[in-house]
Amino acid sequence: MVIIEVSLLSGFILASRSRMLLEHRTIIKKLEVEANVVYIYLEKLNDESQTFILQLEQVIQMKNLKPAIIKIYDYYQPGGLQISSYSGAGS
Repeated sequence: MVIIEVSLLSGFILASRSRMLLEHRTIIKKLEVEANVVYIYLEKLNDESQTFILQLEQVIQMKNLKPAIIKIYDYYQPGGLQISSYSGAGS
């Protein structure tokens, strides 16, 4: 099982429409949304490229917004962790 862990930017939440679209993707086994993190559980991956678009809603205006972290790892072997970051629209 693969987990994509997306930390949300400060002052943002996952848009409800985005959550519904993600939950209907057949590759996604489970979706968990916490206060500042979205966990996307995938049963397995293959050689086919996958794109996930998360639409966020800003609920609090923040200054000097810092990049947020995206982690991708195998649930059973978290040592193979891949880390990236994003900082806003189009990142």
